[in-house]
Amino acid sequence: MKEITFNDMDLSKEILDSLDKMKVTRPTTVQQLSIPILMKDECLIAKAPTGTGKTFAFSIPILEYLDLNNKDIQALILCPTRELALQIASEIKNLGRYIKGLNVCAVIGGQSMRLQTERINKHPQIVVATPGRLLDLYERRIIDIRRIYTLVLDEADEMLKMGFIKSIQEIMRITPKDKQIALFSATMPREVLNITWSFMQGAKEIDVMPKAEDRPNIEEFMLEVPQKDKALTIIKLIRENGFTKSIVFCNTKRQTENVYETLKAAGFKCGVLQGDMGQGARNRMMDAFRHEKFEILVATDVVARGIDVDDIDAVFNYDIPTDNEFYLHRIGRTARAGKTGKAYSLVSFTDKPRMEEIMRYTGADPKLIEA
Repeated sequence: MKEITFNDMDLSKEILDSLDKMKVTRPTTVQQLSIPILMKDECLIAKAPTGTGKTFAFSIPILEYLDLNNKDIQALILCPTRELALQIASEIKNLGRYIKGLNVCAVIGGQSMRLQTERINKHPQIVVATPGRLLDLYERRIIDIRRIYTLVLDEADEMLKMGFIKSIQEIMRITPKDKQIALFSATMPREVLNITWSFMQGAKEIDVMPKAEDRPNIEEFMLEVPQKDKALTIIKLIRENGFTKSIVFCNTKRQTENVYETLKAAGFKCGVLQGDMGQGARNRMMDAFRHEKFEILVATDVVARGIDVDDIDAVFNYDIPTDNEFYLHRIGRTARAGKTGKAYSLVSFTDKPRMEEIMRYTGADPKLIEA
């Protein structure tokens, strides 16, 4: 059977040139299934796990049908976290780099209202937003979403888990009845199904299981290590492998600070990223990491989804994540843009049941190696 490429999908030269520059040639499964449906102006309910290329799946059809002479917001993308909103906006800008006049704006909490108002006044065609800040700006009459053409709900299950159900229902009511809706969710709990039953009757449905060829090229390892030796094991692995850009994930703010101090005492340049930091501080920390001002970022899961940095050599699970999906979010920070990467999970005796559940749920099969 002939392998499908983006060249087979009747895309514009601008999009194909951009994909070529990014060295992306083969659409993932979710892209192969979603793009033709969305290009036909149909609504879509997609059950798809993280790391399968969802952003391009909904962004390519949006970019193909933008009216660059129309000053209205034409596409609205809702997502659960500030970091994810910034990441999606950045990916869409890269994808549309050859489209003259493209304007993409992120609308998130924690940023200056004045700055966001200025950006909205420049008439973006695409807005990526967290639901709370979007409604706040709408109620202040700063943003108008009453004439959008496409609404995307990305990671719908996470948005509803975070308590955004009423905000999403309100946004659904404010936006046009005949809009195109694309809902992407890793799971389909009752709250997500309620949204689809209320607002998406007749939508096409796809269920994408992660396939080997869609997964990032990540070597996964597991080490059985006493809790007290975890930081020293990370230091040893970084030195032995010559890693120059790594992320260490912890479950709590306090643990990030402890690990940060240990790594710093060992002579590494480090940074910390956790939920109590303001948006400006987070952005500055990420910019410093991207520009290689330090070599190890110690972070919590609050920001795991928004860490979009190329050339990360390795990810370390100092703590085993409390949520099965977070394991995939964490290790997915490496091996981006077709590159390879390594992920190490440090498992103490009390961590074993949690790690075994993650392996059953995600299908992960990390290689057991000695510390």
